[in-house]
Amino acid sequence: MPESPQPDPKFPVLTADQLQRLHAHGRVRRVPAGENIIGIGQPSPPFFALKSGTLEVVQPSRTGNVVIVTHQPGEFTGEVSLLSGRPSLVDVRTASDSEVIEVQRADLLTVVQSDSELSEILMRAFLLRRAVLLARKAGDVVLIGSDHSARTLELKDFLTRNDHPYTHMDLDQDEDVQALLDHFQVTHQDTPVLIGPGEVVMRNPSNREIATKLGFNESLDQTQLRDLVIVGAGPGGLAAAVYAASEGLDVLVLEANVPGGQSGTSSKIENYLGFPRGISGQELTDSAYYQSQKFGAKVLVANGATRLACDSKPYVVHLEDGTGIPTRSVIVATGAKYREPEIANLDKFKNAGVYYGATFLERQLCEAQEVVIVGGGNSAGQAAVFLSQTARRVHILIRSEGLKKTMSRYLIRRIEDSPRITMHTHTEIESLEGDDHLTKVTWVDKRTGERESRPIQHVFMMTGAKPATEWLSGCIALDAREFIKTGLELTPADLQAANWPLTRPPHLLETSVPGVFAVGDVRGGSTKRCASAVGEGAIAVALVHQVLQE
Repeated sequence: MPESPQPDPKFPVLTADQLQRLHAHGRVRRVPAGENIIGIGQPSPPFFALKSGTLEVVQPSRTGNVVIVTHQPGEFTGEVSLLSGRPSLVDVRTASDSEVIEVQRADLLTVVQSDSELSEILMRAFLLRRAVLLARKAGDVVLIGSDHSARTLELKDFLTRNDHPYTHMDLDQDEDVQALLDHFQVTHQDTPVLIGPGEVVMRNPSNREIATKLGFNESLDQTQLRDLVIVGAGPGGLAAAVYAASEGLDVLVLEANVPGGQSGTSSKIENYLGFPRGISGQELTDSAYYQSQKFGAKVLVANGATRLACDSKPYVVHLEDGTGIPTRSVIVATGAKYREPEIANLDKFKNAGVYYGATFLERQLCEAQEVVIVGGGNSAGQAAVFLSQTARRVHILIRSEGLKKTMSRYLIRRIEDSPRITMHTHTEIESLEGDDHLTKVTWVDKRTGERESRPIQHVFMMTGAKPATEWLSGCIALDAREFIKTGLELTPADLQAANWPLTRPPHLLETSVPGVFAVGDVRGGSTKRCASAVGEGAIAVALVHQVLQE
């Protein structure tokens, strides 16, 4: 007998018992054929489980509506935007007279937090469905811009790392682009342009404008006192959010750009516990981001902290948009950025030939070309191995005599074994040349003075680390390199200058301000590894509980 087909995990069929458990958190509705029960762009749409009838999930487009799937009895609607409250990317309508169980978002979060069986089924389906939407570019956004534009690349990175599907039309390649520009009365000078839901036109928008108009962020109640505000959504911040939210704390995560931090740009992390085949920074970040929201943490993107008012309680975290968030405790997880070498024209070529992360977006730009990587740490090694899969030649430039003191052995072996990677020791970039885009790189061997110029259009800067602590100036004790001092690193003089008010000394990971903690790369003395940042995030939450009980 032929084997019965395996059920599709994207579209599982719930049992009568499982439907009944969902019913306990919602209500039953009878809906006539042809009615839209979810509209594209609808914020925080409900979740629907189908008892009888049929539901069509429809993706509207400029060329007509596309039916993505037709749900049958026992199936359910939704993908991961249900967890975050982001607007729906699709329409859902009844194809026949139907009976549905309607569950609001807050009640759905209760289900995935309390019912392990349903949580497993729903979360797996939600994540797989978002992957399908991303693969199909089935979103509500069209990005029009040149692949040679630095800002176009920044917008693609912002949408990609926020896991938002979009369609890109290249200003220089797509034959239909002019008709679309004319329709929306947009000129080439306005590009890059995002056309969003309801034909909203965003001309060269800021990341915060995109986040606002696409509904990435929920509105905030400035009068609400939070248990914990986490500043920074890298591995340490997201780990803290998962643990704190799962333990019942009211948690808000603030991110100045996109979730993932520096780790989110890693092409492949192979020494992270539990992933023997490796995992990309984007995959790890996405999983942590949705996991935190499953437990009810709120995450704001493109709206970072500008100041911490720490001279009285509750503390207040001030944001870029002028909002002030009162909170009982704070975890600083703002990480560190690669330092920019003192090279003339460096700023001119940012995202126009000079990059600070090597993801699939950048790899597509430099396929079959020569590239330069500046730096000798693990991130540089991961980038070299990743880019060498498609680049014609990868040049690694380091100031030292070798990689043994700064890079993991497994990466060194791969670099040594790759015929496409060339090491240049004791070498620095001397100059960058080009008009709108980088076209020529000159480097110099500091031992011999020998110079070499090559027609290279892509340079990846991965040198050193500068902590993101400017917004803490005058509030928290920093070391000589501007990293945050915590725990035993704080001297009696530090505590006296900060007017430490308690009889107890600072906890491990606690700063010179009680109830304010630091984790990950921003903390002085930390191990600059993804796994250690995650561990510190978990430890900090345990200490937050102690502080909140004081």
